[in-house]
Formats: sequence, structure tokens, C-alpha cells
Amino acid sequence: MAAADSSLQQEVRILYQDHHGWLKGWLRYKLGNAFDAADLAQDVFMRLLARQEPVAAREPKAFLSTIARRLVIEHWRRRELEQAWLETLAAQPEAEAPSPESRALFLETLVEIDAVLDGLKPPVRSAFLMAQLDGLTCPQIARELGVSLATVERYLAKALRACYAMRFE
Repeated sequence: MAAADSSLQQEVRILYQDHHGWLKGWLRYKLGNAFDAADLAQDVFMRLLARQEPVAAREPKAFLSTIARRLVIEHWRRRELEQAWLETLAAQPEAEAPSPESRALFLETLVEIDAVLDGLKPPVRSAFLMAQLDGLTCPQIARELGVSLATVERYLAKALRACYAMRFE
């Protein structure tokens, strides 16, 4: 096990030495911001170190940019959630505004929920959001999606299981 860890670390070290500068520049171009680019470039290599199997990238730049692209998407989604949360807070009277600690916890929870919902298949996610946000009943969702009532119930059960699993991670 230690040999495998050492091999992975060596592989990531070489990738880092050979491609970190390029990746940071690529991310800076995509994000328009050197600070976020540096953070995300670091996150790419941290993800590689957390892997259990060797990297073995035949095309290192394509491999690294694929990982980085996913992180950029996560980064923008988190920014959108954060902006929406800040707008919601700004609309509240100051006396009702949550503490900075509560704000951070709410934002973290929103990001986790977003990740769970993103992991669901589109019809499952749609059914769940129709039920939770629009208050639609199962028969209404079935009509809206053009599926059977039993299918909607399966969709909702699947979405709820994913949400409950998030609570216990």
C-alpha cells in the first residue's frame, strides 16, 4: 500500500512540475482571475493525490484540463448560489439577518444540496423540484412530465434517498 501511495505521489509530483504553470495559465484565461486560477490549479492536484489508483495520463494536458473544467463548473455554480444567497439576505430586515456563522453554514448546505441535485437524472431532479419548490402533487407531476404516477413516486423516493444520504456523510 505504501509503495502504491509513493508511486501515486511521484506521478502527481511529475505532473505538477511539468504542467502546473500551464494549468494555472489555462485557468487564469478561463476565469479571468489569477487568484481563483491558482486555487483551482491546486485543487486539481489535490484531487489527484486523493485518488486510490494511478493517474497514468497519456495526454496530461487533456487529462488535467478535464478535471479543471469540472472544478471551474463547480466554482461558477458555487458563485451563483452564493450570489443568490447574498441577494436573499439583503432583502431581509437587518434584525432578522442570520449571524456570519449561520450564513456560512447555510451556504455550505446549499452547495451540498446543489451537488446532490446535480447528481440526479434530469427527470428525477425535475420531479423533486416540482414537489418541493412548486408544491405539486404526484398526480400533477406525472401529468407535467408525461409519466405514470408510480414513476413519479419512484423519482421522488430516489431523490429523497439522495438527500438523506447527504445528511449522514
